[in-house]
Amino acid sequence: MTRTDSSSSTRRRTLARRLAVTASFVVAIVGSAIGVGAFGGVPISEAADGLLATDATLIAPAGPAFSIWTVIYAALGAYTLWQWWDRTDERRVAGPAIASLLLNAAWILLVQAGRVGLTVPVIVLLLAALAVLFRRLSRAAARGPLELLVVDGTFGLYLGWVSVATCANITAALVGAGAPDLGHPEWLAVLVLVVAGLIGIALASSGRGAIAAPAGITWGIAWIAVARSTGEPHSPITATGAAIAAVVVGAATVVAVVRRLRRSRSTVAG
Repeated sequence: MTRTDSSSSTRRRTLARRLAVTASFVVAIVGSAIGVGAFGGVPISEAADGLLATDATLIAPAGPAFSIWTVIYAALGAYTLWQWWDRTDERRVAGPAIASLLLNAAWILLVQAGRVGLTVPVIVLLLAALAVLFRRLSRAAARGPLELLVVDGTFGLYLGWVSVATCANITAALVGAGAPDLGHPEWLAVLVLVVAGLIGIALASSGRGAIAAPAGITWGIAWIAVARSTGEPHSPITATGAAIAAVVVGAATVVAVVRRLRRSRSTVAG
């Protein structure tokens, strides 16, 4: 293969990658519109017999928590635009990014169809795609502040929120399937929050100084605390557990960032 042929093949692959990301983002936006009631859709909180409403389970966040999707979709739009100027996709972002966008849309359509049980494997796959992406981003530094913001920040926040959403989704699916009362639902809810908190601490401790992922988890858990302290089902135990988990993850994030700043200063001074 000549150098000209190789260059032409590279350009075609780059264009295909850019178009695939863009098309996937459009699909995700259409899915989001359906999820808020456009195009004949039903708002997520009202779909599937209300299983994903804020008062459906102990792990459901309060309504304002879902405003984070506005930020996430705007950030995904910024990434979609940015990747048109990214010629190499050196950090291998595109593949799992495309998967996350399509899985997001698939999840919304399944909720619209009332198939909450099927949303569980979909959101788990979404979480796995974002975890793979986070791992790749952690292994290679961003090539500038813009990439740090629109790539690391975008997918970190996305991962953090989906981590909490996965817990809420599984709980809702169990309720919808008529799971038997295990005797201590509040303490089971606290156990789930402990797991979410540990994930938040792990995310804060990994990566290259990004705070978006643990921030997403902190946001979601904090709104669970609000929901259980101010609405139904009222649960002081769950609210307290969620509040403590949110504070711990937030503190772990601050500590991790301070440590990285100190190491960076030490490296520069050395």
